Amino acid sequence: MTATRLRGWFCALLCGGLCQAAQAQPLHLYTEEYPPINFSQNGQATGLATEVVREIMRRAGQSAPISVVPWARGYQQALVRANTGLFVTMRTPEREALFKWVGPLTRNVISFYALASSHLSLTELEQARHFDEIAVARGWSSHQRLLDQGFTNLVPVTGPAQMVSMLKRGRVKLMVLDNLSLTTLLSQGEIQADEVQQLLTLTHSDSYVAFSQGTDDALILHWQHELDGMKADGSFAAIYQKWLPGEPQPSMAPQP
Repeated sequence: MTATRLRGWFCALLCGGLCQAAQAQPLHLYTEEYPPINFSQNGQATGLATEVVREIMRRAGQSAPISVVPWARGYQQALVRANTGLFVTMRTPEREALFKWVGPLTRNVISFYALASSHLSLTELEQARHFDEIAVARGWSSHQRLLDQGFTNLVPVTGPAQMVSMLKRGRVKLMVLDNLSLTTLLSQGEIQADEVQQLLTLTHSDSYVAFSQGTDDALILHWQHELDGMKADGSFAAIYQKWLPGEPQPSMAPQP
């Protein structure tokens, strides 16, 4: 029996017990305002990752509400609350042991951005230390990375839309954002794409659903199996291209 078929058989064997466990311990899911990946619309969570997560639950025979909350709140819940997932979460070495992971869901390039009219140049990370203030989303992997690098000129904000607003109004000269959300956030902030320039790439990262350490391993295995199945049958690609046409998709998760 191949490894893939064996994993499928094992997931099917666990499904009955997993569904019973989910009923005994309700699943809690959190996301944030991060369009077009996940965001709220008419009081409901939507977006690329939200559609993927809902399809995983449908295939797994599960259901759970998805709460759209500030990132820091969802992150804290996923750290301490059993049976809790947060998406999308960048998988970094610093976070690896804090969560259990299902993914990847997106591929991201995180960079420094400035208004094109500022005519700024940034060719190495060290130069960014000399700017008065840099807008970052509080608790994001980019915020954590720059803190680890000893940056003291960061302005943490509650979400990416606030960064765009601060850049537009001249409150900061630099913001740190990823390529996938940039176009949507600029549009919402009434900034044309050619008014903003990418200066320097900070990091490349894949995003995942991050589950608390108190989440059953069987659930993690089952969710990963269903996500891999979506990638194999083309349904993941259809959702991805709907929200991010032309963007490269993440591959299957590495097999243990």
